[in-house]
Amino acid sequence: MRSIIVGTAGHIDHGKTALVRALTGVDADRLPEEKRRGITIDLGFAELDLDDVRVGFVDVPGHERFIKNMLAGAHGIDVVALVVAADEGVMPQTREHFDITRLLGVRAGLVVLTKIDLVDEELLELVRAEVAELVADSFLAGAPVVAVSTRTGAGLDELRAQLRETGLHVPARSNELVARLPIDRAFTMRGFGAVVTGTLVAGEIVSGEELELLPACVRVRVRGLQVHGRAVERARAAQRTAINLGGVEASAIERGMVLAPAARLRPTQIVDAQIEMLKDAPRPLRSRARVRVHLGAAEVLARVQVLADGGEIAPGTDGFAQLRFEAPVVALPDERFIIRSYSPARTIAGGRVLDASATKHRGREREQARARLQLLTKAEPAHRLALFVAAAGEQGLRRADLAARTGWRDEVLDRVVAEMKKTGAVHEAEGVLIAAEVFTHLMRAALDEVQAHHRREPLQRGLARETLRERVFAHVPPEIFRAVLAQAESAGALVAERDVVRAATHSLALSPADAALRDRLEAVYEAAHLEAPTFDEALVRAGNGQATREHGRKLLQLLLDAGTLVRVTGDLFFYRGALDRLVRDLRTYAAAHEPERLIDVAAFKDLARVSRKYAIPLLEYLDRERITRRAGDRRLIL
Repeated sequence: MRSIIVGTAGHIDHGKTALVRALTGVDADRLPEEKRRGITIDLGFAELDLDDVRVGFVDVPGHERFIKNMLAGAHGIDVVALVVAADEGVMPQTREHFDITRLLGVRAGLVVLTKIDLVDEELLELVRAEVAELVADSFLAGAPVVAVSTRTGAGLDELRAQLRETGLHVPARSNELVARLPIDRAFTMRGFGAVVTGTLVAGEIVSGEELELLPACVRVRVRGLQVHGRAVERARAAQRTAINLGGVEASAIERGMVLAPAARLRPTQIVDAQIEMLKDAPRPLRSRARVRVHLGAAEVLARVQVLADGGEIAPGTDGFAQLRFEAPVVALPDERFIIRSYSPARTIAGGRVLDASATKHRGREREQARARLQLLTKAEPAHRLALFVAAAGEQGLRRADLAARTGWRDEVLDRVVAEMKKTGAVHEAEGVLIAAEVFTHLMRAALDEVQAHHRREPLQRGLARETLRERVFAHVPPEIFRAVLAQAESAGALVAERDVVRAATHSLALSPADAALRDRLEAVYEAAHLEAPTFDEALVRAGNGQATREHGRKLLQLLLDAGTLVRVTGDLFFYRGALDRLVRDLRTYAAAHEPERLIDVAAFKDLARVSRKYAIPLLEYLDRERITRRAGDRRLIL
């Protein structure tokens, strides 16, 4: 059975609630004040089964003072029933409700002329003509017009038939999005706790699963589900759903909050959008204007930043703008919203979210922002995701970022990412997606930095890995840094060693004089055995000629890089062969002193034939290398 949500729309006292009651037998006016005053104040709900179509009615108030309540229920409807009383015709709220449903992107509906028992045929035809003029060139142009009387029952069977026919042809909701339920009611039920209701606009909710209450970011558990009063294990998109929640009090839940899968969606306070102004808006929408935005079931105040050069969007036109909300909201691309003026509250525009995770656009950025938003208005999923990734620049976007930014289910996200990678638009670095051109730019910048270092320091083995990261990748995720180096290595451009990065073509070509000084330095340390000189002493013994101390340091570094010398501490460098012999002597000593395998400082000095000046640094080095381990005032030879 297909499920659709039908929302009533129309002026106060045009018979919306009576119509729902006549069709379903349910009085949607549930509040005592509604009964007393005889008008609908808040949302009402009812259900109607029409063989293979199940209709969920959302009955909205028609009084202009309760438009915000009407908007809370209008966000999730599939079909609008525009109700016009035959004895009054089109009235102010008829027009406003019609404008709202059009701006919200409703694409199916019908017109219901009520109270036909109060008029003659001539007046009824005049009302038909008036309605036809109102809906001309809109989604309701050519829609069925059904005349009914809830008092006599005339036309109700025809209306049921038209509702069924419309429901069968309404396009099914997209199954690409995760579950999302904007909350329009929250209350406490004795014995159960917190209960919320709303229209499930996307996805499925299953009894027992964990959800998140946004924008409060509170984890809750589904303790029970009802769809139109019947307990179910699973609720699906386009169904009016009541959920018994565990883990939260009803007092902490407000209309406009959203239920979604845990850790999936994120609140935002800045969105980029396409705005459509009503023709009869009293004035243009200008930058810095404070407006009321109705998004889902929420009403939130926002400041507008128009992205057009003139800083305004004129009545009857459209344009791009950024909405900066005064409180967090939950929004996704393509979600529709209504804008009402701050004071007096009046519907002036509607819009469509293009980027729900936008950043502030300043100065020259606005022209680029307009160009990107123009592309987003018509972008297919893969192109849209590529635009989001490109806008993230060197930061890239993680899978979790993309999931929150699009609202897509995992299967859809995986498919779209695969499409983008196949086209070469993006590069994936350990789960972080980055635009291919940005990735290439980073790789080129890394190669340029390494080559510049080689020109400055031809005697060094390469650029320190962390230095390269600080200079080129300071604001880049580590996954991208590693991926760039791996790609550069794969391309044969760079060689990334444990601590340095060098160009694949770099080689240490020493002049004869430098080679000779290096060899003399090596000979000095080799001859010193374990009584190594300081570096300055070694330079003097090597007869460094015209070489500066800094130049000598670079040659010393070559010996360290080659493993010929080992830095033991500070300015003390030892010949590797001498250290290897010392380790062998320690092993022999340990074997002769089984099972204790202990040696004190005095015995070590005798074994190494060195003074305490060298013994202590050498023992500390051996501890670090896990050849020995302190055991009180002695060392255990491992």
